[in-house]
Amino acid sequence: MTRRTLTLVPSAAPAGAREDTPTPPATRRPRTLTPRTLVIAAVAWLLAAAFLMPYLEMVVTALRPADELRDATYLPSEFEWANFVDVWRESHLGDNLRVTLLVSAGSTLLVLLVAVPAAYYTARVKFRGRKLFLLLVLITQMFQPTSLLVGLYREFYQLDMLNSVWTLILSNAAFNLAFAIWILTAYFSSIPEALEEAAMIDGLGRGGALLRITLPLAMPGVVTAMIFTFIAAWNEFVMGLTLSTVPENQPLTVGINSFIGNYTVQWNYLFAGSVIAIVPVVVLFALIERKVVSGLTAGSVK
Repeated sequence: MTRRTLTLVPSAAPAGAREDTPTPPATRRPRTLTPRTLVIAAVAWLLAAAFLMPYLEMVVTALRPADELRDATYLPSEFEWANFVDVWRESHLGDNLRVTLLVSAGSTLLVLLVAVPAAYYTARVKFRGRKLFLLLVLITQMFQPTSLLVGLYREFYQLDMLNSVWTLILSNAAFNLAFAIWILTAYFSSIPEALEEAAMIDGLGRGGALLRITLPLAMPGVVTAMIFTFIAAWNEFVMGLTLSTVPENQPLTVGINSFIGNYTVQWNYLFAGSVIAIVPVVVLFALIERKVVSGLTAGSVK
């Protein structure tokens, strides 16, 4: 029995064509601008300008010399960059920034350590009173810190914990824990439980499946809870003003308020401190904005 050998012969190129001729790239049609698109773009730019104008005015005022603060000009005659140096040296703004960073980071870490296991258990275990628990979590979000401020002050006074960073960390974590549990519960519920079951069949326990499978998939929700807790602790003012009376131990929001006196307001220093206060939060939010949007829309699509 003879074995046949099949030889593949390439098809002949059409006459007049060269083998090394590159394929021309697909041309993209130019996008036509309709009147509706132009109107939407114009409205979007107007809204963006309306939201950005106060921040631009804040930066310009922070760079004005002291003798030009009341001038009706859009720009100063010269930019006084020394305002930022003076506000840093002549006040406790450096200490206030350090306290704010510690309080925000500590509150965020504490919230995540408590909210992640609580939300995971609530999403996976259908225990009795689960809906009531979620309702109570939502109700606690309605309480304002100012309504509980007198009780908090008395409690921390008896514990000799006033003017302490730990006091602000515990207070901010307590008021932001409910929101984190609510967001993470919705996100854990949107992750199929079959993924964890498959991981446990392969030998992982419940904790291993959570750490290796579920938690990486739930990272957008975790980042959402993290950024909202961080921003809430960063912008908190009333508790920092009441529970901290020493200037060096006050958060940044309270430290900036010291430039407002009884009879005069140091507008250039006030706005310079405000610029220093908002830059870290804006940078942080810009870096993880996509994950925040993904975490907020968790559970909306099934």
